[in-house]
Amino acid sequence: MSHLQITYEGAVARITLTQPEVRNAFSDEVIADITAAFTEAGGRAEVRAVVLAAEGTAFCAGANLNWMRRMADYMREENLADAAKLAEMLRVIYECPKPTIARVQGDVYAGGMGLVAACDMAVAVDTAGFCLSEVKLGLIPATISPYVIRAMGARAAHRYFLTAERFDAAEAHRIGFVHEVVGADALDAKVAELLKALTSASPNAVRACKRLVIDVAERDINAQLIAATVDGIADIRASDEGREGVQAFLQKRKPSWLAA
Repeated sequence: MSHLQITYEGAVARITLTQPEVRNAFSDEVIADITAAFTEAGGRAEVRAVVLAAEGTAFCAGANLNWMRRMADYMREENLADAAKLAEMLRVIYECPKPTIARVQGDVYAGGMGLVAACDMAVAVDTAGFCLSEVKLGLIPATISPYVIRAMGARAAHRYFLTAERFDAAEAHRIGFVHEVVGADALDAKVAELLKALTSASPNAVRACKRLVIDVAERDINAQLIAATVDGIADIRASDEGREGVQAFLQKRKPSWLAA
């Protein structure tokens, strides 16, 4: 995968975009590589968390110019196939069975906003800028919208989808698009802090909690949803890790996943 690097260190997988010369912008090849990388990392039993990072001054600047030039000549059927691949990449990130952290070291534009929003958590440097620039090109952020709207909320999306304004990291934090904003020298420490929390918890419970958020978010609170949550807690209580976690708490000892 020439467009990115995957490294494994203990329970953590790191997927790093490695094309700073094009501001880590998307192409169809990059989309395929990211999809494959998250599929691989999510399928590894030893992996407990995944960090998405990038090299250079930009985290991701959206679509690669050469890719955009090709897309300009596409017929509708070709555009449908192309957009479906981007949508599949975002789905794979969002539904990755392992928790994911976006380590945002620089600017995020257009489709790159989808990458950040599809991750479970996002930590950004205080100098990062954010922009949903599509309307300036006569386009809309359609494929990334399910994830970006969930991350920033509909009210903020109304503004930033429509105006294509650039906003800073403080505003990204205020609207909930990123969880933490830190100086560049503190970025890795904050990511490490989140990783420690994630890898200290029950792997099965973390996986089930992620699924719970995906299943419950934006749904009406009705009998079907309540029944699903009842099933969920009953299943996790009866699981090996659920029993072990409760017993460890009652016996004032470390659970098995921390004892090693």
